[in-house]
Amino acid sequence: MSATGTRVTAPQMVMSVPTTARQMRGVRRGAAAWPPSLVLGALLLVLLSGAAITAGTITAGSPFKAAGTPLRSPSAAHWLGTDDLGRDMLTRVVYGGRVSLLVGVMVAVTSAVVGTAVGASAGFFGGATDDVLMRITETVQAMPRFFLAIIVAALFGNRVWVIGLLLGLTFWPPTARLLRAQILSLREREFVLAARTIGASEPRILWRHVLPHALPIVLVSAALQVGSAMLVEAGLSFLGLGDQSAVSWGAMLNAAQMFVRTAWWMSLFPGLAITMAVLGANLSADGLQDMLDPRRAVRRSVTVTQTRSKT
Repeated sequence: MSATGTRVTAPQMVMSVPTTARQMRGVRRGAAAWPPSLVLGALLLVLLSGAAITAGTITAGSPFKAAGTPLRSPSAAHWLGTDDLGRDMLTRVVYGGRVSLLVGVMVAVTSAVVGTAVGASAGFFGGATDDVLMRITETVQAMPRFFLAIIVAALFGNRVWVIGLLLGLTFWPPTARLLRAQILSLREREFVLAARTIGASEPRILWRHVLPHALPIVLVSAALQVGSAMLVEAGLSFLGLGDQSAVSWGAMLNAAQMFVRTAWWMSLFPGLAITMAVLGANLSADGLQDMLDPRRAVRRSVTVTQTRSKT
């Protein structure tokens, strides 16, 4: 019986915060568990990356040379068929993963580095630093990324590293904004005040105490940007603005336009490769967020513990 005279039922007395040793072990197991989305996404990325890295070993011949009769449907000799020039589609799909995955990694690393530097400085130091950096961030974010990439590729060349660097320098604003919001909530915590009390410098507090607590959000944002970068690179290659010296899934889709009805495999398999790569990156990002968020881990572990207790 409560103070107000209301009878408290058994379900209302179940606490949502783990208190027993058994529940705490469940929290640790839940935090260490790999979410299914992360496992599936990582598996897709590992398979595609492994195939792209070992393309010269698992395939025979060059992706630029004819290997059979043009427009041959998938068969035992050519598992994914041949294109209009007789080139083996399996070889070209495997080699095409190198460009897309390389651009995705370059963009993720570049945007993570720049976004972390800008977001951490703006969120921790505040004041004029915050105002200036956020106005720069908003300016970059307002730029039409795809059309900017088209202009830069037309003026400065369409090499893979140029495209990757350009996209990386335009993908960082979301990371900076997310990190800034996270650091704004961390810079007044007790452990930060304690570090200031013992005389730690502001850069040391940021680097040693604040930034490690905010890095998970950078990892999740970088994983999400891998898929977006691969889509932009595929779009540029589809328009003929990609690196012509390398095989690309977008360029393969461009070449397949005239043969959609007569050679369906020319567009199907590059499109599936792009879908698998983007899906793998997005699933990995979702799984990382699920694994690195302690609140989700606590909710999962408490739910599992309560279910096991009932059974």
